[in-house]
Amino acid sequence: MTSPKDNKSQIWKKDLPKHTFILLVLLLELFPLYMMLQISVKNNVTFNANQWLPITPDKWEWGNFVFGYNLIMPYVANTVFVAVTGTVFTLVFAVFAAYFFARYKMPLSGFLWAVFLLIMLIPGVANIVPLFVLLKNMNLLNTLWALIIVGIAGGQVFAIFILRNFIEDIPKDLFEAAEIDGASHLQQVINVVLPMCAPIIGTLFILEFLGKWNDFLLPLIVLRDQDLFTIGVGLIYLDGEYNKDYGKIMAAFFIASLPLIIIFMFTMKLFVKGLSAGALKG
Repeated sequence: MTSPKDNKSQIWKKDLPKHTFILLVLLLELFPLYMMLQISVKNNVTFNANQWLPITPDKWEWGNFVFGYNLIMPYVANTVFVAVTGTVFTLVFAVFAAYFFARYKMPLSGFLWAVFLLIMLIPGVANIVPLFVLLKNMNLLNTLWALIIVGIAGGQVFAIFILRNFIEDIPKDLFEAAEIDGASHLQQVINVVLPMCAPIIGTLFILEFLGKWNDFLLPLIVLRDQDLFTIGVGLIYLDGEYNKDYGKIMAAFFIASLPLIIIFMFTMKLFVKGLSAGALKG
């Protein structure tokens, strides 16, 4: 008869390869963050002398973070405006469109839905030239509204595709009860759809926000004034202008990544809850 101590030892030996693999993956994922942090407190002398290992705190260059903060904050403000505005309007339009596709059948609604599915197969970069011409004709070049409008349009397909399946799974009795009580379509969306689909809407908000925050190609093509740069474009120009001051560059990169880290930390439960709700739907 084995003792509890022996059982724990056997379990530990059995799980050792799994835990080792997870630890290696975590170390691999955190390695860029480690490099960014330890380089951000160095000057060029200490960086060239020791690129891989941290230095003693008495040699830290805190001025790098002051420089990075002053440089990156205008880009952060532009990116927050574009990402938040684009994400909110994307989900507002997507909820109403998904409600239509899920609740009502009309001539050509199946055709329209098939068109939406086909659009998902088209890479966004394939439309970059006609999109640039369209924005030029609309006098939207070198404006943040160009990024917002394109972001709203580009995010519709995926959001509608996800939300339609969730709305279809809502019991029809809830909608019928709302109609008997005299609820309009808007009231049904607010009082039935939004509460029932809150987890997946939260998940879509996170995904859409991250996508718009990390967008690089369109801002690089559309924006010309440095005052309008988003984070992706601003950091690229920072690398080209200050490519010899690695400490300042990494400090700016770290400050730029902080909003995403904070958002991910505070929305992790909501994100997992939305994914879990989607898994249970099937």
